[in-house]
Amino acid sequence: MHTLTQLISGELKGISRLKLAEQLNEFPMEILTLADSLEILDLSDNQLTTLPSELAQLKKLKIIFASNNLFTVLPEVLGQCENLEMIGFKSNQIHHVPANSLPEKLRWLILTDNVIETLPDTLGERPRLQKLALAGNKLTKLPLTLAKANNLELVRISANNLTECPEQLLNLPKLAWFAFSGNPFSRSTLNVATVPSLPSSSFNLQNVLGQGASGVISSATWTDKPVNFPDEVAVKVFKGKVTSDGYPEDELQACLKVGHHQNLVRSLAQVNEDDYLALIMNLIPSNFKNLGLPPNFQTCTRDTFPEGFTLSAAQIEKIVQQMESVFEHLHANKVCHGDLYAHNTLFDAQANIIFGDFGAATMYHMLTPTQQALIEKIERRALAYFIEDLFSVCNNK
Repeated sequence: MHTLTQLISGELKGISRLKLAEQLNEFPMEILTLADSLEILDLSDNQLTTLPSELAQLKKLKIIFASNNLFTVLPEVLGQCENLEMIGFKSNQIHHVPANSLPEKLRWLILTDNVIETLPDTLGERPRLQKLALAGNKLTKLPLTLAKANNLELVRISANNLTECPEQLLNLPKLAWFAFSGNPFSRSTLNVATVPSLPSSSFNLQNVLGQGASGVISSATWTDKPVNFPDEVAVKVFKGKVTSDGYPEDELQACLKVGHHQNLVRSLAQVNEDDYLALIMNLIPSNFKNLGLPPNFQTCTRDTFPEGFTLSAAQIEKIVQQMESVFEHLHANKVCHGDLYAHNTLFDAQANIIFGDFGAATMYHMLTPTQQALIEKIERRALAYFIEDLFSVCNNK
């Protein structure tokens, strides 16, 4: 985090990344003094409504974040930034995306949690576009031009007002991670009750084990333990009404519909109270660790791994066999996981895996047989990428 005082004094000259969060209601023009070096600009958590036309002077700018501001229109000047690849304007009040606001080199667009109803046709005319996050808007349709987005790999359109399955996406050659729950076309009448409902007063949360877009997972102990339940459990408490992947209640329903599989985190019970939604699960043994790390700015959609991390061919073969079994189980139950990645997979020294995080999962039994087959094909591509990423760290190629 930097300060406006540092910027004005010239102390930050030559930096490539700038983050300012000081309740700004005007763009600090002093940022333009960094034009020779600035590549990443983060203006999230301010009160900005506009960006100046002079922003285009930042010739090296590749990434801009302006989440949690007061924008109502995606600034048109963004389209004039010649090297801009990534735009993140999550949780604003954007209702209009002008046709010329999208730069030619756009790879990654995040407009989650706004009030957008339509998008311009130019969105499908950005050939480098790989990642598109649009969950939590008011979209009633998507541009037909997206059928030309041949490099698009990850799409989040959950929690919108789409009345028809956007078939222009289903035949894209690289699409692998697709979340589309919480739309009229994907709404399920099922109320999955494969596990009992318990009151939140029946347990006490302990240490935080991890957290993601949709909730916080903690260890928990019982105050009123049900019969035949383990002494210690993990509890995922969902946060907010909409996340970057969709509605928490859709995640819960998809997770329950999948049911039990030896390589999935096992669901034991649910909590469904006003303003408190939670999933009680088996506590994963401490000897399991993350198989991978999330994508970064460079890889965009592909997993990363710690420096020096390797797997043997035998380990990879065993992991892949288990994940293929998980895949078959998911799709036999008509659930698309939407986030099939190594970073959502835990493994132990014997290469046993536990797969989880259903934040982007979607039930798709309500779609036509042809659409269902295409959804499965999309996720099979994610499985192929998963395998490819594992072989990138194989130590005996």
